[in-house]
Amino acid sequence: MQKQTKIALTTLTPVAPCGNDPQGNHYCYDQVPGVVKKLATLWQTENCYEHIGPVPIPSHQAIIQIIHQLRQILFPGYFTRTKLHAANLEYYIGKETTELYERLADQVIMAIRHDCRRTNSPCTHCEERGHSQTIAFIETLPRITTILSEDIRATLAGDPATNSADEVIFCYPGLLAISIFRIAHELFRLEVPIIPRIMTEHAHTLTGIDIHPGATIGPGLFIDHGTGVVIGETTIIGRDVRLYQGVTLGALSLPRDAGTTLQQVKRHPTIEDEVIVYANTTILGGNTVIGSRSVIGGNIWLTESVPPDTRVLLKRPELIYSGKKTS
Repeated sequence: MQKQTKIALTTLTPVAPCGNDPQGNHYCYDQVPGVVKKLATLWQTENCYEHIGPVPIPSHQAIIQIIHQLRQILFPGYFTRTKLHAANLEYYIGKETTELYERLADQVIMAIRHDCRRTNSPCTHCEERGHSQTIAFIETLPRITTILSEDIRATLAGDPATNSADEVIFCYPGLLAISIFRIAHELFRLEVPIIPRIMTEHAHTLTGIDIHPGATIGPGLFIDHGTGVVIGETTIIGRDVRLYQGVTLGALSLPRDAGTTLQQVKRHPTIEDEVIVYANTTILGGNTVIGSRSVIGGNIWLTESVPPDTRVLLKRPELIYSGKKTS
């Protein structure tokens, strides 16, 4: 005979559906003005930073659009909707370059004015200087194109995972970061304020590759995979160098006042021609020189120079295996 299970019946209290909360005075708008007043007061002190005044600051979004337009000019046919062929190529490049000149000049002039306001400098003839720097940059575009061609060839030569320049241009984060660096570096050399750094930090955001626009980098740089690569401002890199992910070319420990006392001092290493630096290696110091054709293995920490044609490798670690024994 089976046992009978007794089921207890309970009365459920009806729950009001959402939205039936009685209307009341729940709003807190009256507390917002107090916060606004505190913020406005803070922005008027030297402890906080603001940009309020008649002089406009460069537009971050406009500079990103300039990067896109420059890539269309440097890699015609890759990032455009227009179908290009021999008959309309010169017209297309002319139109885009003229528009680029106008857009970039506006931002450069604003950057110069903002810099003058920030430093309380006397008039530096912002408009004349801005147009002069912009056309000087435009004149570097053929050289940038030539160098980028060598960067692409170095990638094809160094990476067996691809045999297509199209794939490198469209897909490789290393080439994207290098392309933006090449652009920003020329503006940096022309002493255009703030815009070069906005450009390279945009590349950093997209790729995880952090290259300061002040670095000096020869043609044929190949950054494989790329995530976590850091190249400091005073780094010098020669021709046909290959870097893998996680490589840091940085500075040694700096004093607290380094931001003012070491601005013109070489703080980052020199990597000579045809050097390979494998993943997660850190090379530090302005006096550190890695000689030509050297190979630096992965997971290495270097603060001293290496002669040319040298291999620097870690001693093979002792591996410990644990787990269930098998018969």
